[in-house]
Amino acid sequence: MNNRRMEFGRPVSGKRRLKDLLHQKDNRFCADCNSPDPKWASANIGVFVCLKCCGVHRSLGSHISKILSVTLDEWSEEEIDSMFEVGGNASANSIYEAYFPEGFTKPAPDASNEQRTKFIRSKYERQEFLKPSLRIVSGKSALKSTIQSSFSKRIMDSFRKNTSTSQNMEGMVEFIGMLKVKVIKGTDLAIRDMMTSDPYVILKLGQQTVQTTIVKSNLNPVWNEELMLSVPQEFGQLSLKVYDHDLFSADDIMGEAEIDLQPLITSAMAFGDAGMFDDMQIGKWLKSNDNALINDSTVNIIDGKVKQEMSLKLQNVECGELELELEWIPLDH
Repeated sequence: MNNRRMEFGRPVSGKRRLKDLLHQKDNRFCADCNSPDPKWASANIGVFVCLKCCGVHRSLGSHISKILSVTLDEWSEEEIDSMFEVGGNASANSIYEAYFPEGFTKPAPDASNEQRTKFIRSKYERQEFLKPSLRIVSGKSALKSTIQSSFSKRIMDSFRKNTSTSQNMEGMVEFIGMLKVKVIKGTDLAIRDMMTSDPYVILKLGQQTVQTTIVKSNLNPVWNEELMLSVPQEFGQLSLKVYDHDLFSADDIMGEAEIDLQPLITSAMAFGDAGMFDDMQIGKWLKSNDNALINDSTVNIIDGKVKQEMSLKLQNVECGELELELEWIPLDH
């Protein structure tokens, strides 16, 4: 089914279509806890969620729930079409919340992270609230056919394959915000193939791992790629590693670095709503012999956002530098 709308004889842009879907009545509240004004979505499940529930969705892995920001991320037409195919929160919940145990209630907007995690895993990962037949009882023909569509079948198949690998609830932590990492470029990276390398970057924070695309045959790659991570209360350092992609053997390491998030997060939390302040410097991570910084890295408020640019000299490798930009996204964004 073609979901692309026309307006005044011209196709409506993907961003506009997504915004229109978000503004539908049932999508103005988080699909999982009913918090107002959700700004995030699971592109492969088809629901809009708040930032607190978004953090739990991310912990499930993108094979179950692929989380994107409605305003910050770039969406493909296929991802937007998938959201329209499901139809929004009411349609999706008629699938995933088809029946609850007697006396059961959804978590409220002020629910703890443990309550959210338990509910979201039960709802999407273990499918505890689906009808056994996976059929929708609805007067809308579009909803009746949703569960039978190839998209919804892929969702269900993905859940079934991964139900046996659900993580233990122990160790789940409260998220305090989101970190957007823009991997800008690499310079003079190490040679790992005949005369060049196929570099990519892996970032790890807590139990989360994200990765850039691979740049073929380039020792000075330009990524300009944004990666998102949920920040736990005990966040520790952000681990960065650069690898050379190989088809027929294990990928070779091309250097690494540890990034201290304390200056960024402490400064951001101290100032609160950054949108209330003019552009200014609010913190600094100092270069030292114990870190990978090439120069001091300042934390700044820029256009109402808390950002930190840095240049890193990759460690445990013969050469190579990397440029990054960090941005703090608070829970109430």
